[in-house]
Amino acid sequence: MLEIVVAPAPPPAALPPCRFRFPDPARADAEGPLAEGGDLEPSTLIDAYRRGIFPWPVEEHELLWWSPDPRAILPLDGLHVSRSLTRTLRHARFRVTLDAAFDDVIAACADREETWITDALRTAYLRLHRAGWAHSVEVWTPEGRLAGGLYGVAVGALFSAESMFHRATDASKVALVALVQHARRVGTTLLDVQVPSPHLTSLGAVTVSRRDYLAHLATAVRHPVIFAG
Repeated sequence: MLEIVVAPAPPPAALPPCRFRFPDPARADAEGPLAEGGDLEPSTLIDAYRRGIFPWPVEEHELLWWSPDPRAILPLDGLHVSRSLTRTLRHARFRVTLDAAFDDVIAACADREETWITDALRTAYLRLHRAGWAHSVEVWTPEGRLAGGLYGVAVGALFSAESMFHRATDASKVALVALVQHARRVGTTLLDVQVPSPHLTSLGAVTVSRRDYLAHLATAVRHPVIFAG
């Protein structure tokens, strides 16, 4: 069991109604974008997540919205912890916090040669964090250096993980273990990782049909969960 220090955080702020009407994700192309345009206001982003939609800019398109089929999720009882990661956890090589350095985590996630985290997206998620909707997990070395982490958005019993990074071996994996542990403790039921990858699959992520994802999502977002505070 990891010890996670949770920083003080506001409850999710009330948001005005979204100014846009998203297309029905159930009718979206399986691999293509659902919509283009709109804005990155907190109310727009949270309305999108409630509907199973997320923003993901691609090349010259500044703002595209997606709802892929199939969808990747990480079952909260299905995280795969390897022997080497078990040793890392047992030896307590890192200290873990929640919401202690969101700005630093999203900056580190964006700090790579190719990134979809544009300046506009980074600003938008910082606003979501300050409004109590977006959260980060930080993994620190004993010397106090940020070694890894992840961030995402919590809406009811949904947590949609957006990106992760590491600067030390196993640091991002420790962040994911901490996320799953905390999510289970507070009552999260759906951990969305959006698009499958070999790395996520090795950690236990699976794919489900968009239809099944949307059905599970509809229940999750109605369930009251205070993710942090």
